Amino acid sequence: SVGIYGVMAYSVTQRTKEIGLRMALGAEHADVLRMVLRQGLKLTTLGVAIGLLAAFGATRLIANLLFVSPTDARTFAAISVLLAAVAMAASFLPARRASRVDPLVALRHDS
Repeated sequence: SVGIYGVMAYSVTQRTKEIGLRMALGAEHADVLRMVLRQGLKLTTLGVAIGLLAAFGATRLIANLLFVSPTDARTFAAISVLLAAVAMAASFLPARRASRVDPLVALRHDS
């Protein structure tokens, strides 16, 4: 979750001018919050999908070392939901910070 938070915070920082411009042109705080959370959801979905494929392949290689079935659907689902929840929580803090950006400060921000 720390890594996800770091990536999201960096992404929001890189987009400070864009967010400030959106706010100056009339975007509401909720619009900016939704935009950043949507970006986090896209990254989370992609990461979970790639992770599931990699985990499914890896469990085939180490099936004899596992205490559960290599294709235990409950385990895969539980871990996927847990990681998605952590990722969305880690995305919320930078999204909330971005929604509170003062447009004048953001437009003066040097990248």
